Amino acid sequence: MPHLTGILETSLYVEDLDRSVRFYQNVFTFERLVGDERFCALRTTDQRVLLLFKHGSSTKPMVSSGGTIPPHDGGGQLHLAFAIPAGELETWERWLERHQLAIESRVRWERGGESIYFRDPDGHLLELVTPGCWAIY
Repeated sequence: MPHLTGILETSLYVEDLDRSVRFYQNVFTFERLVGDERFCALRTTDQRVLLLFKHGSSTKPMVSSGGTIPPHDGGGQLHLAFAIPAGELETWERWLERHQLAIESRVRWERGGESIYFRDPDGHLLELVTPGCWAIY
């Protein structure tokens, strides 16, 4: 089998693109890589990208100088989990409070990890999780 090196991009579909870009830049300090009226690419970590698409803006093929990107879209409340160091959970809790984001739930995993859950402006469920959640993390 050919080798994979990981997930490069993850997408969320949002109602107000500017609002969502501001949210992810303010809360996570993600760097804006590129964008236009239909999408924005944000650098989350080295070699990882969060794509924010305005709902309905990618339902037609997008022709670029390098080729055509097939149509796609999504709906509903989606879920993303961001890995954080074990010792930074309390720091993140204070950071979220400072940004007036309510923690919706907390989970202590059997392997020793912990998660906190909160929502972005579109209701997507975001999770911050420490090591000890999965056998591989």
